[in-house]
Amino acid sequence: MNNERLYQVILGPHISEKANIVAEAHNQYVFKVRTDATKLEIKKAVEMLLGVKVEAVNTVLIKGKTKGFGRTPGRRADIKKAYVTLPAGTEVQLADVAE
Repeated sequence: MNNERLYQVILGPHISEKANIVAEAHNQYVFKVRTDATKLEIKKAVEMLLGVKVEAVNTVLIKGKTKGFGRTPGRRADIKKAYVTLPAGTEVQLADVAE
């Protein structure tokens, strides 16, 4: 894997109420990633960008909603989220990662 690819894997942090609860309870952080990214690429990208050790990566592919825009039907884009587990006692400032 080249470094250019690793810089493009993470699109930004996913900030939500559920993400905050998971971060506090299980020391997991949620990131939006490219839909074609693998778990190994996500792990290496987080370790490179944030300088932390990653224990595990879980991914979720969320299908985009079908919406009506006037007369024409449309569809929102699919997104992929990565739940990254860090070792106990490790903290990350998500302000460092721009969305």
